[in-house]
Amino acid sequence: MINKPADIALLADRSGAPCLWDALPELLGAKPYLVHRLDKGTSGVLLIALDQRTQTALTKAFNRREVRKFYLARVAGRLETRGTLAIDLPLKRGRKSRYRVAGPRSAITRVPAGWVLPAADIDADGLEALTRVRTLSSDATESLLLLAPRTGRSHQLRVHLSWIGHPILGDSLYGKPDAPAQQAPRLQLHCHRLVVPVWGTFKASSPS
Repeated sequence: MINKPADIALLADRSGAPCLWDALPELLGAKPYLVHRLDKGTSGVLLIALDQRTQTALTKAFNRREVRKFYLARVAGRLETRGTLAIDLPLKRGRKSRYRVAGPRSAITRVPAGWVLPAADIDADGLEALTRVRTLSSDATESLLLLAPRTGRSHQLRVHLSWIGHPILGDSLYGKPDAPAQQAPRLQLHCHRLVVPVWGTFKASSPS
């Protein structure tokens, strides 16, 4: 596991800017194998395999949703939760590599358990996306949230929070970057913990 900095892409993109992947062989002293990804703006725990056998096992664990992921996010506005709530909103690909909830924003319903989209309003091409959310602290202008995505859709946390009216601070893609309430020097999203059930099986391959 490594601590990925914010504002550096994991893999090379069209910009030609340096990417983290090119630096990993020297940092790790071994050839890296991709297991999962973090957005360019997201910081935190990044899991890297050091051999193909470990990569295969960890990839299967992610696909079977056996890996538990936890993120911290600072969002605009006061969001109060009692215990853990669920954002159960299917997603679909939108325009210009953006993603959106697979249904009209106006149909999103706040229920005691969280936020849902009625089945009748879900687009046919919508894909299941579920995020659990707990408020750690909040004031009149922003909230600090603990997020646990149970599915791994692209931009899932950023879309979910924006569509319930609490975009992540510093998110220029899904929020309103010019809004004073959303100003931040970087995307305020950090992966702070991964729980990997198969990790003990591959201790010999893990970074020291």
